[in-house]
Amino acid sequence: MATNILMPALSPTMTEGTLARWLKKEGDTVKSGDVIAEIETDKATMEFEAVDEGILGKILVPDGTEGVKVNQPIGVMVEEGEAVPSGGTSAAGGTAGEAGPAPSPSGSVAMEGVQAAGGKVAGAAEQPITPPAPTGGNPAPAPSAAPAGQGGRVFASPLARRMAEQAGIDLASVKGSGPNGRVVKSDIEAAQAAPKPAAAQPAPQAAAPAPAPAAPAPAPKPAAPVITAPHKAVPHSSMRKVIARRLSESKQTVPHFYVSIDVELDALMKLRADLNARSPKDGPNAYKLSVNDLVIKATAATLRKLPQTNATWTDDATIIYDDVDISIAVSIPDGLITPIIRRADQKGLATISNEMKDLAARAKSGKLKPEEFQGGGFSISNMGMFGVKQFSAIINPPQAGILAVSAGEKRPVVKDGQLAVATVMTVTLSVDHRVIDGALAAEWVSTFKSIVEDPLSLML
Repeated sequence: MATNILMPALSPTMTEGTLARWLKKEGDTVKSGDVIAEIETDKATMEFEAVDEGILGKILVPDGTEGVKVNQPIGVMVEEGEAVPSGGTSAAGGTAGEAGPAPSPSGSVAMEGVQAAGGKVAGAAEQPITPPAPTGGNPAPAPSAAPAGQGGRVFASPLARRMAEQAGIDLASVKGSGPNGRVVKSDIEAAQAAPKPAAAQPAPQAAAPAPAPAAPAPAPKPAAPVITAPHKAVPHSSMRKVIARRLSESKQTVPHFYVSIDVELDALMKLRADLNARSPKDGPNAYKLSVNDLVIKATAATLRKLPQTNATWTDDATIIYDDVDISIAVSIPDGLITPIIRRADQKGLATISNEMKDLAARAKSGKLKPEEFQGGGFSISNMGMFGVKQFSAIINPPQAGILAVSAGEKRPVVKDGQLAVATVMTVTLSVDHRVIDGALAAEWVSTFKSIVEDPLSLML
């Protein structure tokens, strides 16, 4: 039986994506676990694996199509020798050219997993289906034919579950012939071939309620600028669109507050040189520390000392995170991505350095796994390598803080009443003022400064 291949949800918040390219052609044989397409989300391009075996009978959404809704049919899978239905199969909630049902809260879709260049993300578990309760009288016993496990869950293969959904068959009414009563494809086909009972007469309908008042019309979008000069239009990628939307929302909805401080780096740079001189020349224990690695460690130590800054605002409570997970902004061709150093306060400098190099390299090649860039409680944006003297970064919601790190440069300073020269960098802390007040933000940058200027404390 022909079945639709649906656009997967690759993250809990994904509502649409770009079908970057098909890796199978119409007529190709597909096995369960084969990578059949690449899907571009707002953060990465990820591989989409087939759940069922069969033949890719028809491609409904061509390469490069943007704005494909989650659960929208993108192709049709058929069996050997089976004809492809014109326009795809009929799916619950729409035809092959229309969006299917919205994703469930758990993100369940018609897939078992996706691979993001190096690792798999487990697919959503099948949701239990419970027969509707009787509307009156004594409760009727559960049908003996229903193959249910604990809690009334119906066990069925992914293909059988999808076929039942498309055919409008209640899985609880199907007796499974598979192992332990599991409903399989042949059971659904038998249920489709069985004669259907006469439809019951519908009950009289109650009078329709009065129509609700119409919602106010949304505010019109501002008119697009009229460009008359010679130009070239570069279409936005999915990532660029999401970055634009999230940054706009952050500046519009999060009350930003900024605190800057100058930090001397000479002691930290001496420690870095001493530690790098101790590194093995090669092998698994070799390392090469950067100033950014020590800044990550100093940031983690500061967050551990001031845990109320490792937080998120919600309408009901301020969430204080147990772990110090730091997101590091990494520039990539389509924008930026923020891989995460997990539990950074508990890791040594060599571990942080090697993890950061690996994450940055895979971020630039689009090979990060979702769990490596989703989450985090605090961010760092370092533009020191570009010689930037000072800047302020936009908070990455739902986090409450981000540290903007600028270049270290030789500056005149006063020490013990005497003019001297030191390597100084300016850092600016951006905070969500709903979570972090001015005094707490000032304490944060002061604590960070003291740690960087006395870096041996990082060894404790």
